[in-house]
Amino acid sequence: MNSVIIENISKSYGDVLAVDDVSLTIEKGEIFGFIGPDGAGKTSLFRMLTTLLIPDKGNATVEGFDIVKDYKKIRSAVGYMPGRFSLYQDLTVEENLHFFAAVFGTTIQENYNLIKDIYVMLEPFKNRKAGKLSGGMKQKLALCCALIHKPKILFLDEPTTGVDPVSRNEFWDMLGNLRKEGITIVVSTPYMDEANKCDRIALMQKGKIMETDYLKNIISRFPRKLFAVKSDGMFVLLNELREYQFANSVFSFGDSLHYSDSRENVTKDNILEYLNTKNHGNISIEEIEPNIEDCFMDLMSK
Repeated sequence: MNSVIIENISKSYGDVLAVDDVSLTIEKGEIFGFIGPDGAGKTSLFRMLTTLLIPDKGNATVEGFDIVKDYKKIRSAVGYMPGRFSLYQDLTVEENLHFFAAVFGTTIQENYNLIKDIYVMLEPFKNRKAGKLSGGMKQKLALCCALIHKPKILFLDEPTTGVDPVSRNEFWDMLGNLRKEGITIVVSTPYMDEANKCDRIALMQKGKIMETDYLKNIISRFPRKLFAVKSDGMFVLLNELREYQFANSVFSFGDSLHYSDSRENVTKDNILEYLNTKNHGNISIEEIEPNIEDCFMDLMSK
């Protein structure tokens, strides 16, 4: 069963093509992640799926409802948490919750079991104005308000951006618990490391979906051997590896360079032989497994 079906959706703003012929499906009950940098088109896609924007072409259904014809039914069936904190900052935590419950014709008590684990962390601050909360607490309040009417599907647009690492981990733990309630969760994020917290992901850039699959399947399709290379002079090393005639890609990752070669049977000795001609000190070369960032950069190069 599919919770979301997207068929050839596109959206432009003047000359800017924000979403470019996107098609995919999202299964009921899964955590699905749209992974990509700012400007990839994630927010525009979310706004179309939550009926806040009308697509220029293509169509989509959410929980069986058409995003243009059935917008009222979709708004009752979905919870939406935009990237920017959009609750009433001059209302308290409790006032915001009561307001959103009233908008959807329900009460906090009616669906309290759904938000209980999140609300217990907010309760000590229930009389504090939303605008005075920390980033992590704003995030939890926004999630409570998105859940208060017991939606069938949650759209969370970059929910962990600007939030400290501890709150990020707490938030993903909450999403895991919500999935047990049968709620489909659709998340967008620029953080590549959050891809492993999703069931399936779509890698998105410049309005296009580059790849959609389980994380392990995407990584397994990385087409070349990958090496982590270090030396005393990392900046010089970067430039000289990029000048190497067999170099396919060279990118900085933490304290090393991730290098891939255009030759099928390349070994680290082949690379070391080249670097020895450049008089580098303390050269370290290790063959490594690619991560999702390596896959994203490889797909972008195509």
